[in-house]
Amino acid sequence: MRAIIQRVSSASCSVSGEITGKIGPGFMVLLGIEEADGTEDVVWLAQKIANMRIFGDENGAMNKSLADVGGDILLISQFTLYASTKKGNRPGFTRSAKPDVATPLYEKMISELAQATGKVIQTGVFGADMKISLVNDGPVTIPIDTKSKE
Repeated sequence: MRAIIQRVSSASCSVSGEITGKIGPGFMVLLGIEEADGTEDVVWLAQKIANMRIFGDENGAMNKSLADVGGDILLISQFTLYASTKKGNRPGFTRSAKPDVATPLYEKMISELAQATGKVIQTGVFGADMKISLVNDGPVTIPIDTKSKE
């Protein structure tokens, strides 16, 4: 499972012109799910995201978490995080989980993040053509992969 966490001042997602999720300060998280992922990946990653300290403290150091600043999360499914560009110029997505595997894990991530943060998690629409708008704060962008846990 891969996540790209972006610290944002604001972010929103719309599908067919309708806003499906909108936040002020917080994290816009792109989530990629591969066939090998399971519940343990979701639980580990949700805790990592919820406790990530990448907001500035009074000295400007990244010491504050989402909870410390009262931030929200916009979670977007992003199968292209598993793009393979090894051959040719057209990416392949064979490592990306099919909807029957990915959808329940995405829904589990929503509930795990909600439980970990005590907040309603804003979302896109799984599998839809989404338009994302965001103001990256910093910019601060953190990639996380549950298989390497770096």
